[in-house]
Amino acid sequence: MTRIWLNLKKAHKPALMLAFDMLMLSLAFLLAMAIRLNGVSEFLDWQLFACLALTLGVTSFIFLRLGLYRTIIRYMGQKAIIAVLQGVTLSAGALALASYLTTAGVPRSVPVIYWCFAFISVGGSRWLVRIYYQTALEIHKTRVAIYGAGTAGLQMYKALVHGQLYKPVAFFDDNTSKQMTFIDGLFVYNPADVLDVVADKDIAEVLLAMPGVPRRRRREIARTLRERGLLVKAIPGVEELLNGVGDAEDISKAYENILGREPVEPKRDLISGSISGKVVLVTGAGGSIGSELCRQISQWEPAHLVVVESSEYALYQIERELMQQRQDEGVQFEVTALLGDVRDNERMKEIITGFSVRTIYHAAAYKHVPLVEQNVVTGADNNVLGTLSILEAAESCGVEQFVLISTDKAVRPTNVMGATKRFAELICQDFGRRFSKMRVCMVRFGNVIGSSGSVIPLFTAQVNAGGPVTVTHPKVTRYFMTIPEAAQLVLQAGNMGQNGDVFVLDMGEPVRIYDLAERLIRIMGHSVKDEENPDGDIEISLTGLRPGEKLYEELLLGDNVLGTEHPMIMRAEEERIDSRTLQVLLGELKWACKSRDCEKVREILCRAVKDYTPRKKMADVVWGRLEVERSCTQREGDVRALSLVGGGDANRAP
Repeated sequence: MTRIWLNLKKAHKPALMLAFDMLMLSLAFLLAMAIRLNGVSEFLDWQLFACLALTLGVTSFIFLRLGLYRTIIRYMGQKAIIAVLQGVTLSAGALALASYLTTAGVPRSVPVIYWCFAFISVGGSRWLVRIYYQTALEIHKTRVAIYGAGTAGLQMYKALVHGQLYKPVAFFDDNTSKQMTFIDGLFVYNPADVLDVVADKDIAEVLLAMPGVPRRRRREIARTLRERGLLVKAIPGVEELLNGVGDAEDISKAYENILGREPVEPKRDLISGSISGKVVLVTGAGGSIGSELCRQISQWEPAHLVVVESSEYALYQIERELMQQRQDEGVQFEVTALLGDVRDNERMKEIITGFSVRTIYHAAAYKHVPLVEQNVVTGADNNVLGTLSILEAAESCGVEQFVLISTDKAVRPTNVMGATKRFAELICQDFGRRFSKMRVCMVRFGNVIGSSGSVIPLFTAQVNAGGPVTVTHPKVTRYFMTIPEAAQLVLQAGNMGQNGDVFVLDMGEPVRIYDLAERLIRIMGHSVKDEENPDGDIEISLTGLRPGEKLYEELLLGDNVLGTEHPMIMRAEEERIDSRTLQVLLGELKWACKSRDCEKVREILCRAVKDYTPRKKMADVVWGRLEVERSCTQREGDVRALSLVGGGDANRAP
């Protein structure tokens, strides 16, 4: 019933509501007359019906002028109730006037009785619909508690009550004066009782609504709650969003239910062993994954955090953020920011030796599929030979742990980026097998929500610009995880990995990108414009698959999967190639990259990566231009040669 009503066109709803109100008012009038005159047959005549018709006509005009049919029933508040009260009162006055004009002989007490029944039928019916809608909606809502019973907490509560995702069932607050009280019907509990309340009320998540509290205190509260096994989300306040302090992107990050599963919680003992008290190096530290790794590593008290990045601006940003985080949280550790390229083997050796690095997280890579597809040599040089360079430096300098950040696109790749990442995995597998003193492993996961170039920031920007939201294909699906989740997986895998292991996350079911776009449009307060809803706000436009893009991604090459110490992390037994073959391929790749031979690079990738099925046409932009130039030069040479041959024949004696 609710779905039928919601699917009705906007123009039809007011007409149906008006018709329903007129029917209810007619019944209210007849019931008032029956009560006053002790029966129905005594008063039925044409004058009475004329009186009723005149009353309904005037009342329709009054209700429309008061805007009763512009109010969305499920959002009906105090002003709507006052409007109903005014409308019913004026309707009762119209009844008294109509009785006088039509000489219907309506008793003077009937308008009063009519007023009572009219208010119950008009106002009560709306209230019942509102309650029914909210009850039906709450069946599918996630039960949450709000930490912070101040202004921001109350604003969040009111917003969530009318939303479709969360149902607030409790408040928590550190202020003792607010504890043991009710705020808008919800009880405020002492945070010390959080575990009992969560268990009693079946609370799935705790939302922090404390924008005025210092960041350090908010992080402390969030960490305490997470240590108790609770899922915590920090939401910016309304004022923060309006003043630009909170980012619109933060809103999309708050809706982690887009994953279709619960985020994977970390195991403390699996993280601390690789980080606490050690010198840790992160390559690609300014990227989405690299920067989140740095943030989380800093919370586990490393002796020294060395961040390496080739982009000066990105390095400046992450260094400044880490310094601020260290100050806010009062954590004591050194941070050193260094410019460097992982392909520079000597530079990497200097850094590793100079700082006595013990753990390396290698996040430096070119990851955007279309860009790498158009820059084949540079992509292979950075992703494959860069990984080889940092691995050789790590092994020669006595590094204990090396973790490669990989991707699901490395599984049966159809693009250069995926093939280069799989080649990098093969190198790591070989090093893990040959050098037992250094624990080498890889972590493979799907798309990361909120990372640079991912669909969430792109879709958010497109919605803010008024659309359209661009989706390549209606059937494209992807696995998704949050940035903190990805970073935690990497940190935990470092302590479990050995001999070139590949770790993957049980990421649940893949998400259809088209569904994700629809969901995000609605989350941001808009409606989808399509054939069923031509008056919608934002349109979804299909642009076609990009070069090297697949309809779906995979996380495993085979079915040989083993469990680990973490229930949501699996160890994959992947196929390897022998060291001699690998060395030959790497030698050829170095020569091909040095000579800028795109065709040769792609041919080597095909030989190294067993299941790589590239596009038939080379997409590298520069190579394509050079091919055109070479073709033109060849044609000019052929024409010149033919011209010379023809001229020689002409000058010869017959």
